[in-house]
Amino acid sequence: MRSVLFAWRRFTPPFLIGGAEVTQQLLAEEFAGAGWQVTYLGAHEAPWDGSSVLADMRYQLAARGVEYTYDKARDMLRYRWNGVDCRSVRQVAVLAELDTVLREPTPELVVTSQEGSAELAVRAGRVAPVVGWIHSVSRTGTEVLRGRPRYALVVSRFVQSRLGASPDTTAILCYPPFTVSGVDVPDASARTDDLLMVNPVPAKGAQLVTELARQLPERRFTLVEGWWDTSDEFIGADNVRYVRRTYEMDRLYRSHRLLLVPSVVEDAFPRVIIEAGLAGLPTIGSDRGGIAEAIEDGGLVIPSGEVLAWAAAIRSLDGPAWAECARRARERASRLVRSCLAELAAAGVIAAT
Repeated sequence: MRSVLFAWRRFTPPFLIGGAEVTQQLLAEEFAGAGWQVTYLGAHEAPWDGSSVLADMRYQLAARGVEYTYDKARDMLRYRWNGVDCRSVRQVAVLAELDTVLREPTPELVVTSQEGSAELAVRAGRVAPVVGWIHSVSRTGTEVLRGRPRYALVVSRFVQSRLGASPDTTAILCYPPFTVSGVDVPDASARTDDLLMVNPVPAKGAQLVTELARQLPERRFTLVEGWWDTSDEFIGADNVRYVRRTYEMDRLYRSHRLLLVPSVVEDAFPRVIIEAGLAGLPTIGSDRGGIAEAIEDGGLVIPSGEVLAWAAAIRSLDGPAWAECARRARERASRLVRSCLAELAAAGVIAAT
């Protein structure tokens, strides 16, 4: 049986909602669905502050009816998620567990990214080809390149344009994987909510949304918790509803009329834009990073921080204009529902079956 290993210092699927986590989880599941033996090594301590989520992981797995084992001596949580063998250990044990997995048997490919990935790439690269996944142009996102992986998967042309040439690493454009829910897309009359924003933190444009809520008191805003809880910053805004972090994003996409992505940082390729588009939800996004590349003609791109221009754009997508924009958003997003394994085979990353 062909095997692939995903190894990083973040949490194993399906924990922590974020673009990199969802992207890697979906590719791991695609490998498993194609009959590969898939191992996903991660940690139950956050790489940014060392905080443990072990108790919450065990609680969530039990609540979902997922059987797991906990090896107290090794402090390792192990379970299967959609065909993927997940192993979660302490940060200090990641390298040792990596060595163990690389011997049982040696995988055909190792995928790594984010915090500490340069060290993981070097370690794994001694015995197997390594793919570094570049989820962003931040220092964390590009760290894996210091480990000289054989391949670097870049999630957008924007990211590709920011990478310097390397004699050791072949950069391959591979947009993130996406799946469809199979549920009919609602029309405007069935959408009972208005404007949606995910991850309302400063870097993602929370200040602009605060201003928009003041400029457009007749419009209703739904803000979904992302990296951390920012609900206190919106207390007193009568037209703002704050939703705790949720795994039920499709329900929110299907009930709203517009997605707002007002990032002030250079996002690589926001997953939310494509996920929303698949649910028939168009996006208004800022002109930063790969946001316009994700939107294409499925929404509007407005200069970051220009509140009046954003307010005008929101108003412009009322009535018949919304229906046409929603149609284009769905068509654009649907083009990214495809086999990523076929793309990896075409690029020579894996052998074709």
